[in-house]
Amino acid sequence: MTVLIRNIQKKEKINTGKVRRDLNKLLKELHLENHEISVLIVDDEQIREINQTYLQRNRPTNVLSFAMTEGASGDIHPEILGDIVISVETASRDAEASGLQLDEEMDFLLIHGLLHLIGYNHENTTEEEIQRMREMEQRLFSRLRNYHLTE
Repeated sequence: MTVLIRNIQKKEKINTGKVRRDLNKLLKELHLENHEISVLIVDDEQIREINQTYLQRNRPTNVLSFAMTEGASGDIHPEILGDIVISVETASRDAEASGLQLDEEMDFLLIHGLLHLIGYNHENTTEEEIQRMREMEQRLFSRLRNYHLTE
């Protein structure tokens, strides 16, 4: 299993070793041990630029996922899941608003991004698919943290 992590923001101290360990646990839980994934940790301006460039959304967001298994050439290297981009600034605000610690929010965003990479969806889809993703997020968070998130 290959997990690549790059932290290019300077707003918050992030323990990339913990991020790597948590992502490895998640991959193992999902039986994706032989897959590759990359995580880029950025600030709001950096994620806004990525969001604008690739999704034509001129605003920061908490997490973006870019699946390598989608599209016409998605089957060339199916072991490469794709990329997750997380804004620490937005994650920090979201954590505070939800009463979470930043590392808890980061774990949730890793889970959310990873689920998008493997085909889960909560946008422009059925209520059943949205619920399926929420339940998987809760299950994985519980496995990772040994407690449930409250909504």
